[in-house]
Amino acid sequence: MRDLAVATLEDAKASDIQVIDLTERGTFADYMIVCSGSSSRQVKAAAERVVLRAKAAGIKPFGIEGTGESEWVLVDLCDVVVHVMQPQTRAFYNLEKLWSAPPATRSAQA
Repeated sequence: MRDLAVATLEDAKASDIQVIDLTERGTFADYMIVCSGSSSRQVKAAAERVVLRAKAAGIKPFGIEGTGESEWVLVDLCDVVVHVMQPQTRAFYNLEKLWSAPPATRSAQA
């Protein structure tokens, strides 16, 4: 599913596609994909294309959020979560930095 999503985003001309491996970090997904679209129209179209390709592959998305404003659209494909964002929204939330940081150790959490 990860490779299908990345290929679909490339076809949709999404930019700066980043894949973050979550297998050692969380239980909600194995991978997070973050990419940019140059406008709300491109963000929405790229996300919709991911949904269509996933369905064609027999994967029903668990959820789709943000298609109204299309500044940030999230597509939950269960093991893969796709974030398609406008550049200013992506810069503000900086998900890559948040999820690429090393996990806190137990002594640091105490």
